[in-house]
Amino acid sequence: MNTRNLWSILPVVMGVACGLLTGCDDIGALDGGTRMVVGTTDDVLATDPASGYDPGSWLLFDNVFQTLLSFPKGGTQPQPEAADNCSFTDTRAQVYRCVLKDGLVFSNGDPLTSEDVKFSFDRVRRIDDAGGPAIMFTGIKNVETPDERTVVFRLKSPDATFPSKIASAAGSIVDHRRYPANELLTDGRAVGSGPYRLDSFTSGKAVLSVNERYKGTGTMHNSGITLRLFHGDQEALKRALLDHDVDIAYRGLDARTVADMQQHKTLKDIDVVDGDSAEIQHLVFNLDDPVAGKLAVRRAVALLVDREALVEEVYHDTVLPLYSVVPSGLAGHNTAFFDAYGPRPSRDKAARVLHLAGITGKVRLTLWSTPARYGPATDQEVRTIAAQLNASGLFDADVRSVPFSQYEKDVADGRYGVYVKGWVPDYPDPDNFIAPFFGTGNVLRNHYANSTITDVLIPRTAAQSDRAADAPDFDRVQHIVAEDVPVLPLWQGKQYAIIRADVRGVEYCLDASTVFRFWELWRR
Repeated sequence: MNTRNLWSILPVVMGVACGLLTGCDDIGALDGGTRMVVGTTDDVLATDPASGYDPGSWLLFDNVFQTLLSFPKGGTQPQPEAADNCSFTDTRAQVYRCVLKDGLVFSNGDPLTSEDVKFSFDRVRRIDDAGGPAIMFTGIKNVETPDERTVVFRLKSPDATFPSKIASAAGSIVDHRRYPANELLTDGRAVGSGPYRLDSFTSGKAVLSVNERYKGTGTMHNSGITLRLFHGDQEALKRALLDHDVDIAYRGLDARTVADMQQHKTLKDIDVVDGDSAEIQHLVFNLDDPVAGKLAVRRAVALLVDREALVEEVYHDTVLPLYSVVPSGLAGHNTAFFDAYGPRPSRDKAARVLHLAGITGKVRLTLWSTPARYGPATDQEVRTIAAQLNASGLFDADVRSVPFSQYEKDVADGRYGVYVKGWVPDYPDPDNFIAPFFGTGNVLRNHYANSTITDVLIPRTAAQSDRAADAPDFDRVQHIVAEDVPVLPLWQGKQYAIIRADVRGVEYCLDASTVFRFWELWRR
């Protein structure tokens, strides 16, 4: 994903750079060639796009690789990036054709042609790595290359969201000469055609320099980025920011720290920049569980959880209450859970629901959590939910927290009745909050299936190229989910970056696309 501008180093270098890249402007010239340092507590789990399907890896991919389409800053509609143009060539949204820009080149000098695009998509699907994004492209029937600049995707069924899928980091284009066709590249290197080159990658940092061969939609504002990785250590990231070792802290400081900094309780040369986000968090119910599988239990939980208290007490108003599975800001969003269960918790209604189902005595329930994967306050959040349930006198709930590797395995094995799941969208479309969760083989592993959703509504929305016209079907899905309660939406995030006061451009990195655009960063 994409957009970039120019920097100033020395007059002679500036002249060469302006010839190589897509333009120079006065803003970029103010920077003086400064390298920016970005810190995060996320891990980068892969440098190969066929494997990485996590926020840290996509942060890297978005800046090193090109995609055929990309999301413009502040926008949710894909625009051409490596492609000159793309469109469906049929009325059923099953044949998608892209024509590449002329003269595209990888950072190592190899030409980028339609062969590389086909290779990249075929490779992701062939490798089908457990930690990779192949699941996003199961709808591809085949990829054809009529000539060096033309790529044709034939889909198994209509999919109007396909442009958004290939605009995500999952659609990263790799060099077929450099990457093995049937296995992952594990040497920590990367060859892309995006705005930056990956010069080095270690457990502690990724060093990126400007890719002077880049031909894309944007322009550069800095001379390079060092991405420092703090592996979940919030205090270390905070110290690095306050000690001037990091210019920008992105994804990693807890809600209290963000709130304190917003209220000017720390150093005055620190600023907080916020932006829209479609990140969400759910409480998930395993429908095969003998307790959580009972509809009355799930509805009682929905009637007792106080989202407003979670937002205030745990997240210090750095997130928003979420009352449906499609977050606000996206077409089709509604407040289905608010409509079904009311604006405030109701102990009386919860007791009535349990009584009518013949459930007497306290409901014993274990809520499962993992400490860092879905945000540093997740354990506290789940403990707060358990306390809310117990305060009603209707539940005897306790909390268990385990490392993420064990957590994922146990969820897949069906060992948990109730557990928390977070979601950072692959692309900003309501489909990405419905099909993965409630479609066939859903990623929540909670054994929920509703034939109206899977057989009627998801296929019908996928075939509708006018996304606004899908609103009634998306509305219906959300009300069905609120009635069945396979998940309980909790909150919708905001994006925050904590920056040194002289840093500029971060506001162009925080929007619903979740693309953090390194190229927009510069120093005053």
